[in-house]
Amino acid sequence: MYAITGITGQVGGALARTLLAAGQPVRAVVRDAGKARQWTERGCEIATAAMDDADALTAAFEGAEGVFILPPSEFDPAPGFPEARAVIDAVANAIERAQPRKVVCLSTIGAQATQTNLLTQRTLMEAALSKLTIPVAFLRPAWFMENFAWDVERARTDGVIDSFLLPLDKPVPMIATADVGRVAAGLLQQQWEGLRIVELEAAQRISPDDAAAAFAKVLGRPVKARAVPRETWATLFASQGMKDPQPRIRMLDGFNEGWIEFDGDRADIVKGEVQLETVLRGLVRKAA
Repeated sequence: MYAITGITGQVGGALARTLLAAGQPVRAVVRDAGKARQWTERGCEIATAAMDDADALTAAFEGAEGVFILPPSEFDPAPGFPEARAVIDAVANAIERAQPRKVVCLSTIGAQATQTNLLTQRTLMEAALSKLTIPVAFLRPAWFMENFAWDVERARTDGVIDSFLLPLDKPVPMIATADVGRVAAGLLQQQWEGLRIVELEAAQRISPDDAAAAFAKVLGRPVKARAVPRETWATLFASQGMKDPQPRIRMLDGFNEGWIEFDGDRADIVKGEVQLETVLRGLVRKAA
């Protein structure tokens, strides 16, 4: 049996569907059992646990062949990442007590970076779970293609996508969440010893200009990428309600300056199968 956290999201859902299609038993670990109806109907066992509740997570992980950890993302963290640290402490404690046979944890590209930024939450998780005595794999995906969901309306109505990834012609590693779920499912069904790092990106890197061209093809109208000036970011993010925009700004700087990248020397490299156009078509249909 495989215990899956984050099953109500895109990655966790894709992972669970892949396991179920392979005939594998799944335990859906959810905060709210009322939101797990579709997984009950698919034959999943349900366990209720918040990600910062070590006792509930221990019960959810007990007897598992493998556990998938999808840490919740805090997009406006307090200084020092206390929200992430509470989850990390609970998850590590629960895994140590429950002793599943293996763990796959969703991390991120750039988790090895030493500069503090929004993705440092994943760096901290990796540091904690690396101390476990059971096999652990960190799956480090690239920038999610599904982030372009924020651009669908502007692309459709104004023919513009605003980009924080700069310059506009610079290719960036990206990946579809369906590929992340598929690869995670494969990892859970493998056997290994010790610590693994698996890095995942699409077959080709994608620039903002490439994304605009893909939108144009999907929408059947001209679409251009437009740079959001770096000097406006702090004011813009604050106007959107962020208390401290700096971690997000530093993350974007990391992509643009090149220090948020893959660590290929220590990792297995996997290429995704889903193309950006396929993802965009799905996003446009969903927004219709």
